[in-house]
Amino acid sequence: MYLTEDDLKRAAAFVQMTPRAFEKKYVYRTAHEMRLRKPREKQCPFLLEGGCGIHPAKPTQCRAFPFWGELLNSRKEWNRTARYCPGIGKGPLIQIGAARRLGEA
Repeated sequence: MYLTEDDLKRAAAFVQMTPRAFEKKYVYRTAHEMRLRKPREKQCPFLLEGGCGIHPAKPTQCRAFPFWGELLNSRKEWNRTARYCPGIGKGPLIQIGAARRLGEA
């Protein structure tokens, strides 16, 4: 998952760490991007059996899921994701234009 500087600060505060300590433990940074380190056994260090362990402070990219371009642009990928995403097909209908805007946020 990609992070913004605000994402890093928000997540660090949520887990009661300094941004610097949080970054050292959980973040991989290059000259152009920052992302959460991916543990070998799962997609995200904060993904728990019951859901997101930092849900109130989750990164922007996670908040936009499942409204990511690669899912919105492919019915096959959308349907595949719907097999494990408990929110797809639930709640109010979101128009495709609004979904695309969410995915770009």
